[in-house]
Amino acid sequence: MPVSQEGALNTTALIVPDVYVQILSPRNTLINGLPTNILGIVGTAQWGPVNSPTIVGDMAGYAQSFGAVMARKYDMGTQVAVATLQGANNFRCVRVTDGTDVAASASIGTSPTNITFTAKYTGSLGNSLVVTLGTGSAANSWRAVVAMPGQVPEVFDNITGTGAALWANIAAAINSGQSGLRGPSQFIVATAGTGTTAPTAGATTLSGGTDGATTISSATLLGVDTVPRKGMYALRNTFTSLALLADCDDSTSWTTQVAFGLSEGIYMFGVGPVGDSISNAVATKASAGIDTYTFKLLHGDWIYWQDTVNNVIRLVSPQGFSAGRMANLSPEQSSLNKPLYGIVGTQKSMQDQVYSSAELQALAQAGIDVITNPIPAGNSFGARIGHNASSNPVTNGDNYTRMTNYLAYTLNSAMGIFVGKLQSTRDNDPLKRQAGSTISSWLETMKGDGDNIGMIDDYSVQCDSKNNTPNRIALGYLQADVKVRYLGVVEKFIVNLEGGQSVTVTRQSTQPA
Repeated sequence: MPVSQEGALNTTALIVPDVYVQILSPRNTLINGLPTNILGIVGTAQWGPVNSPTIVGDMAGYAQSFGAVMARKYDMGTQVAVATLQGANNFRCVRVTDGTDVAASASIGTSPTNITFTAKYTGSLGNSLVVTLGTGSAANSWRAVVAMPGQVPEVFDNITGTGAALWANIAAAINSGQSGLRGPSQFIVATAGTGTTAPTAGATTLSGGTDGATTISSATLLGVDTVPRKGMYALRNTFTSLALLADCDDSTSWTTQVAFGLSEGIYMFGVGPVGDSISNAVATKASAGIDTYTFKLLHGDWIYWQDTVNNVIRLVSPQGFSAGRMANLSPEQSSLNKPLYGIVGTQKSMQDQVYSSAELQALAQAGIDVITNPIPAGNSFGARIGHNASSNPVTNGDNYTRMTNYLAYTLNSAMGIFVGKLQSTRDNDPLKRQAGSTISSWLETMKGDGDNIGMIDDYSVQCDSKNNTPNRIALGYLQADVKVRYLGVVEKFIVNLEGGQSVTVTRQSTQPA
């Protein structure tokens, strides 16, 4: 009485009398959308892996992986900090360096060295690492404690041996851990020397660590797209939906960011140089040739932000504020008129100036967004235009970029289950019906119902014999034609007011007949 999986049993060639059970997969397949809140940030840090996308959920997690916020340009922690103020909580952080970064280290013993401790990562935070040797819990043993401020100390206890063997055992405990009691160190790597001098109880502080953040350029942030990928390209295949290169105000990098955003379905956030004029911003964008829905260009009116870590009010890029707010909105939403938090002021507002209608019109026509106070909703800081860099009025909304990427990449991820299955040319072919209903059922959940406006306005799906001809089927094609109408974003609210002593006022009854 064999049991087999679907498709494994040839039911037209059975000979032995028996019960044959086939396990069939569910005929109703469902789609769960991809997350749209993942924000990729590329910048410098004082600790952590280089060119390796790291998952961070909050500032505590950032501090554990990359150290503190640094008061300097291109700092990744600054952008994470301001984005978390907007509610963002799902980051892919990529640390970059200029190649001069050094890992902190310290040695015990000289000529010859007994042991050398080297920080696991490069960066100045490694200079705060302290390795303390002392008496172990067991008789005739030693204990090594590796400590970093703000982190749980690592304790390697009951290390035995004498002479060079003891130093080798200390190094082995730190590098490999101690059985199931204590895993390897996450802070340092130990290298045993040839010295035989007995240890002396005491603390050793590592030194010499540098961040490699002195000569950062747009090329550093962009990185390279060859394995191992570096910089921005390290975000490939991470399901990042929004991304920014921290404080990258170099217009020559924009076209490369656009190409990457289009290839990965990522909404890229760029920015103009600090204190930029509107005329220069418009001319620079035109010269760069950026006219696409995958890039959002923010005007170089930078933000004053209270940096509580360094106890200073700093001038920082608006990228993190805008991208962080977008990461905390569902994809059908626009950043237009949404309040932003943690802003002390902008360069414009700190001079008690506001944007005129002519200035806003120039920015909007050029496809450049700007953070201002007030916004139509009132006296709050927020995005004033809510557009991407496209000049096409049908595709220049934030909502177009995010919804298009969401729909396209969710379908790309979910519909692969139909590849390799069998279809026929008959009108009642079950595969085409199943594929079409899978897409339709997902879109139906996004459509509004009653007082719930939903995420989309309407849709249609065709996957039948009309768009799958016998010749196409013979060549191995299955085609679904999907149309989705997005919800409209109110950008201009026109109120027609007729007032005066001679106005005739009529009221319509709102009572049901």
